[in-house]
Amino acid sequence: MEKQGMDQRMDPRLRIIQNADLNGKVVLVRFDHNVVKDGEIKDPYRIDRTFGTLYNIVERGGRPILMTHIGRPRDKKTGEIECRPGESVEPIVEYLEHKLHTTFHVPKLPIDPERGIIGIDTSINLAIRSLRERRIGGIYLPNTRWFLGEESGGEAGATFALQLAGLADVFINDAFGSWQPHASTYDITKHLPSYAGFLMQQEIANLNAVINPERPFVAVVAGAKYDTKIKPLYALYDKVDSLILGGVIYNAFLCAKYGVRIAGVPDSDITAAKDLVEKDRANRKIVELPYVVESDTLEGRIEGKYRTRSLRDFREGESYQYILDIDPASFEDREVADCISGAKTIFVNAVMGFTPHFTSGSAALDSTIDHNRTALKMYGGGDTLQEFKNLCPGLYLSVLDNTQYYFFTGGGTVLTAIEQGSPYGLKPVQTLLQKEERGAPESTEAVGAGIGDGNTRR
Repeated sequence: MEKQGMDQRMDPRLRIIQNADLNGKVVLVRFDHNVVKDGEIKDPYRIDRTFGTLYNIVERGGRPILMTHIGRPRDKKTGEIECRPGESVEPIVEYLEHKLHTTFHVPKLPIDPERGIIGIDTSINLAIRSLRERRIGGIYLPNTRWFLGEESGGEAGATFALQLAGLADVFINDAFGSWQPHASTYDITKHLPSYAGFLMQQEIANLNAVINPERPFVAVVAGAKYDTKIKPLYALYDKVDSLILGGVIYNAFLCAKYGVRIAGVPDSDITAAKDLVEKDRANRKIVELPYVVESDTLEGRIEGKYRTRSLRDFREGESYQYILDIDPASFEDREVADCISGAKTIFVNAVMGFTPHFTSGSAALDSTIDHNRTALKMYGGGDTLQEFKNLCPGLYLSVLDNTQYYFFTGGGTVLTAIEQGSPYGLKPVQTLLQKEERGAPESTEAVGAGIGDGNTRR
């Protein structure tokens, strides 16, 4: 899926894996393998996209130590960290071992019931020795968010970053989807020579095609919460030629524009959407989907309890039940069809219906977009991609290697970068632009955390 001219679309200051000395080095690599829920891999796409970087490290003589975050084990209110088995890296390791026919070691480190893993102790040194001597294929650290220092910053964060640096000679960041400046994505770069992996490079290059698009540029945005999308939505609005909305975002817009009430849309969302309505009165960029699906219940697509509504029938002051999908007929509307068929760049960060029961709108959207055979089509977000795969599996498989399609691994990162106007404002990317070479620690033996010896997986 790498596009032509990728190098031309990246800042030349970006330090890339191609220029790293990996031979004989222990390489700490941060991935975004956040694909596990309740102990199962829901979709291995993000893992599969990192095989190129992993292969390159090994092929050039490097010995890899992998890490990723999974879920949100930290309670934002109390700060406590719960190391739940369902958010373990074990399923990822099993998948990698099955795919790559090698063995990975997962360190078993002591867990504090309230603070998670305090740090990395010296029990890992034996595994590092086995890694160097090629008795194992790699080491996969526990969920980075299980570690006290990953998100907490301060002294704990600094200590954790030093401990990570003590494991390796080089750091590779291939986790574009992990844009927050945490210890394993940002602080670590203060201590090791640091480079962008191949997936990171591809994401940046293709994101530039969204930020500086070939026009006409059409964006499709939906979301379950209006307030979380306001800033990137406004940033996108300023960039696009046409904007199509879905989900709760669209419902809030309809309430604000037509003076109606829709079940489940809070007053705060309607108030916030009024600014977008006013903005669009002058610019007229929003292309409305004229037919929506109203349901009496959130419990499912129950016969006799849902119906199609036309926006032409909306009357100020009226109230409606839950609007949970877009009727496929909307994409046959002349204005909507012409908008999509005439686009040169299409960016989609949207699930149009309330899943898993209301999916017709998303299927119709993906099919309509595919009929435009000349546009660059870019999909961002795990939910967006998963819906595409579930509803249009044949289409998905047929376009995986199609240069007219690109599927981002991190939807939130894409929206954040669009809001900032550049991928290089993201802290973990920004730190890879620094020109000075960082010195590696004198030893690749772990920095002891003083919490006793741990047990190992193998």
